[in-house]
Amino acid sequence: MKAAVVNPPFMNGRFSRTSRSPAINKSGTLYWPLWLAHGAGALEQAGHEVLFLDCPAEGINEHDMLQMLAEFNPQLTVLDTSTPSIYSDLRIASMTKKCLPDTFVLLVGTHVSALPIQCLKLAPSVNGIAVGEYDSTLVEVAEELDGAGDLSGVTGLCLNIRGELVETGSREMIEDLDSLPFLADIYSRHLNPENYFFAAARFPSVMTITSRGCPYRCSFCVWPQVMHRESYRVRSAKHVAEEFGLFKEHFPGIQEIVIEDDTFSIDSRRVEEISEILIGNRNRIPWTANVRANLSLPAMRKMKAAGCRLIIVGYESGSQEILNAVSKGTTVAQNMEFAERARKAGLLVHGCFMAGNPGETPETLEETFQMSLKLAPDTAQFFPIMAYPGTRLFNQYRSEGKLKTENFNRWVTEEGLHDCVVDLPELPSETLVEWCNFARKRFYLRPGYILYKGIQSLAHPFTEGRRTMRAFGTFRKHLFRRSKTSRDSRGEK
Repeated sequence: MKAAVVNPPFMNGRFSRTSRSPAINKSGTLYWPLWLAHGAGALEQAGHEVLFLDCPAEGINEHDMLQMLAEFNPQLTVLDTSTPSIYSDLRIASMTKKCLPDTFVLLVGTHVSALPIQCLKLAPSVNGIAVGEYDSTLVEVAEELDGAGDLSGVTGLCLNIRGELVETGSREMIEDLDSLPFLADIYSRHLNPENYFFAAARFPSVMTITSRGCPYRCSFCVWPQVMHRESYRVRSAKHVAEEFGLFKEHFPGIQEIVIEDDTFSIDSRRVEEISEILIGNRNRIPWTANVRANLSLPAMRKMKAAGCRLIIVGYESGSQEILNAVSKGTTVAQNMEFAERARKAGLLVHGCFMAGNPGETPETLEETFQMSLKLAPDTAQFFPIMAYPGTRLFNQYRSEGKLKTENFNRWVTEEGLHDCVVDLPELPSETLVEWCNFARKRFYLRPGYILYKGIQSLAHPFTEGRRTMRAFGTFRKHLFRRSKTSRDSRGEK
């Protein structure tokens, strides 16, 4: 049968729906549609004909998307969703059903997985929602639609059956991730690497996943809680290394591979095993990975020898009380030791910092900024807290009356940039956003940092220099934007 898998347009921009905090990013970052690609690949693997559209990446508007779907005439249409785009996503799904009444419209993604009943009530013409991980769900739905059409026995669904909303029960997580098709193969058939950009990586880059879920319990993290139910599973080291070779084969111009696991370094021994195989294969493609502050120095050195260029770590806060409040499971001291190990291993670090977690005050924000200076990452991001439905943090702030709205349009600004809807006793949402803007300026516009970046770019003009200039070209209009409340956000009067 024919199946369309679609990342729909939103705000006529490069909306990065797959990001953990979906938005139009100030750096120009646009994530590869990792999860949709696996879903599309699973359908192809089962023998179905697939049209895979990434509308934000290709610049496809609503009209053209609907026209392309009409020409393809799929029996199944899968549409991705996110929290800030949900009302637009539901409208587009309803339009799709109106234009193609015979297609089965199925929604996927974090937001509809967290609030399936609410979403189907808002879009009563939509046929259903695949809750959580949906690779196997899509295949079974396609098989049923191609046959008897009875979906009641397919787990992992919330269905609209003639106006009655029916949930079919939880689906078992996929344990053997090696059974999934390679993203490298799926990308090569459907997507163009020039359309994607990751500010921390050399351009053009590709993204892959070597695990799903995370055993840690950070209260703010949406993918492990909503999509993977905190069930941690991994691909084998051999399987991961094989995909590196496929990326080189399919995309010879690729400059970097980004491992977008929630935490690549859960087990330092596995990291070393993957690195050893890459070393044995004489891997020459630089790569980047999300890691945790417990990554060992031997593992870091193996990663460096295997081609790893940069590691991304969620430092989050300079206050131990804040780290404890979100169940981060790390310490400020660990963060400092991690940064020193990375320097010894010769790895660049992209540090992530958050503003607005439980217990945050102007004083803890300043602690976070001062820690960012001491850690001295190559690059840093400062994010206002984004509480998403389905997470413990969302539930906590909701019960405490600290969400100023549940109008999900407000999760981004009118420009599509990250916004904040959390009001804390000393830090209203506007102040949290402005603090992040001001912290970014304080970090990047220091003379010492500018000198460091200048030397780095001169030493590596075609790699680090090119990456820095591309990111800065998009980022500069936000970096130099006047901050309305910067003095107040530092506790100054």
